[in-house]
Amino acid sequence: MTAATHPSLVSLVPQAPDSADAVLEGLDPEQREVATTLRGPVCVLAGAGTGKTRAITHRIAYGVRAGVLQPSSVLAVTFTNRAAGEMRGRLRQLGAHGVQARTFHSAALRQLQYFWPRAVGGGLPRLVDRKIPLVADAAAACNLRLDRGELRDAAAEIEWSKVTQTVPADYPYAVAKAGRQAPRDPAEIAHLYAAYEDLKRDRAVIDFEDVLLLTVAVLQDRHDIADQVRAQYQHFVVDEYQDVSPLQQRLLELWLGGRDSLCVVGDASQTIYSFTGATPDHLLDFRARHPDATVVKLVRDYRSTPQVVRLANGLLAQASGRAANHRLELVSQRPSGPEPVYTEYADEPAEAEGAARRIRELIDAGVPAAEIAVLFRTNSQSETYEQALADAGVPYQLRGAERFFDRPEVRRAMAAVRAAARFGGNDALLDDAVGLPSQVRAVLSGEGWTSEPPAGSGAVRERWESLAAFVHLAHDFAAAHPKATLGDFMTELDERANAQHAPTVQGVTLASLHAAKGLEWDAVFLVGIAEGMVPITYAKTDEQIEEERRLLYVGVTRARERLHLSWALSRSPGGRPSRRPSHFLDGLRPGSAATVGRSGAAAGGVERGVRGDVPAAHRRAQRTPARCRVCGRTLTDAGEMKLMRCEDCPSDMDEGLYERLRQWRAVQAERSGQPDFCVFTDRTLMAIAETRPGSPAELSRIPGVLSRKLRRYGTDVLAICAGQEVSEDSGDD
Repeated sequence: MTAATHPSLVSLVPQAPDSADAVLEGLDPEQREVATTLRGPVCVLAGAGTGKTRAITHRIAYGVRAGVLQPSSVLAVTFTNRAAGEMRGRLRQLGAHGVQARTFHSAALRQLQYFWPRAVGGGLPRLVDRKIPLVADAAAACNLRLDRGELRDAAAEIEWSKVTQTVPADYPYAVAKAGRQAPRDPAEIAHLYAAYEDLKRDRAVIDFEDVLLLTVAVLQDRHDIADQVRAQYQHFVVDEYQDVSPLQQRLLELWLGGRDSLCVVGDASQTIYSFTGATPDHLLDFRARHPDATVVKLVRDYRSTPQVVRLANGLLAQASGRAANHRLELVSQRPSGPEPVYTEYADEPAEAEGAARRIRELIDAGVPAAEIAVLFRTNSQSETYEQALADAGVPYQLRGAERFFDRPEVRRAMAAVRAAARFGGNDALLDDAVGLPSQVRAVLSGEGWTSEPPAGSGAVRERWESLAAFVHLAHDFAAAHPKATLGDFMTELDERANAQHAPTVQGVTLASLHAAKGLEWDAVFLVGIAEGMVPITYAKTDEQIEEERRLLYVGVTRARERLHLSWALSRSPGGRPSRRPSHFLDGLRPGSAATVGRSGAAAGGVERGVRGDVPAAHRRAQRTPARCRVCGRTLTDAGEMKLMRCEDCPSDMDEGLYERLRQWRAVQAERSGQPDFCVFTDRTLMAIAETRPGSPAELSRIPGVLSRKLRRYGTDVLAICAGQEVSEDSGDD
């Protein structure tokens, strides 16, 4: 595997190629064809792991180094700040300085800010970064009462409308035509959408979709400005072209102005954002719009083992629809690896505990935590895995949570590095530090970084991981730039912060399948792969179900070597075991749906998940649904299931018992060096204080009291519930 096919190694490339021909060294025949085809429209159909970013960055660099492309005339656009940052870094390493690599929104915003005074006059209206508050105010103006989830749904509908260039009055018709399921009556959404637009105008603000809409309007109405933009940018490269929305396609057409100096890269089998307005039609119709286009297919998979690739190809082989007709059959270039592992569990907590146990084993065997990921269909599944990993002493990071450069410890660390770069000669911390990495370690030691990580997990460990990411980045930067100073490193940090191009945090990644797009790990755990979750329950039409299949395909192709797929027969220990594994896996996993999960042993590589060493009464209770013990309603919310009652039902919690449990938990947490929630969460303690269990069987029925915690803490908890004293040495293994 080369540095360019493994993003984490890119920064270790020592110097730029010394000639245009040297840029082409190491490319496979198809990648070389992409790199050397510099004239006319080019369409690159690139499968997962086939080195598409390598191909297009080498194409740009080759064109620049050969004198065919002027760096300032090239605009490369993609969909995430991380991808744009990676592209800029690769282009710098290839000697293609001055090329613009941006997201659609970033490029449009830059143009809008520059031309607004001339096109409209005055300053550009303020850009709001969150729609929800405005949507809430608009709903109030329409006399609509929406909860938090409904506000998110309404905001998503407004975004979809705008990227598909649908005005409020046309929303009901557009929804019906698209076969889209509106979260409320379409007339209500249309009314809310109109009120939202009025509110923005009254407050002189714009949202992210307005950035594209207004740029399109300026370029359409002002031919002089459009000509100026086209004189600046004469060559375009678009990554992830299957995710382009109608609005982005319109902006691209205006940038081009009828020219054909365009290279697009995409894979219809990785179209997973149609709910946002993205469509693969622009990619699939490219040849029809450009009959003279050069089409290159990249199918050599440098990322995944043959075993992973076989499963990925098998998933698509069963697909239907237009995107399936253009699927790419991947060919692995990696040595053989382990077969994917399929595991069935009794319930979701057992599934999370099993995944955490396997991850702990991988880390103990030498696999870095940062090279492991747990991927799930919905963000609501995250909490169970956070708890399970914390229980297993495994560090983790949530992708899609607070952005790296927005974290308080990161802001403080950057301020410390900046100060040291400015006044380093007077800093005693740096007196004995030789070399950039040593200097960075010295500076960060004043911010709480140590050479050894703190015990346990939680907030303390997360802060340490953030600082450790700085240290790793300093090592990589120094390797690429041996003479770099703290000032140079600070410049790199500022560029990364502006682009939100975060360094790697040394922890297991927890992410949704959608958030995992574009990433890869050595080991991937695909969890919750059951009917009703993958495909998701609300996927009804053939098109929606096929997108769910593509989403699983994206998850599978994130794995380099090890792939674990699992599902649970019920949601909770109190649920009926009625689930079955996703039908997407039928014919692909060893054994059949008829035998796996019903016989005493499964065939092939399918493993039966262990229920754990729990009392017989607990195992019998798993056959009944989780119900509120106050009103009897079936519980589905994870938080309510932990409380064993509806959130709104009256609580009969023993406040004194709850406080004693909290005090006991604090002692246990301090003793183990872990945060309090790693012992028991607040909700679990509340459930204990409400139910006041009198036996191990009763305690084990409380969600959050897994088998290992029952063994470790059960005696203590039951003693506290019985009003007995607990010795200071209790709770130890």
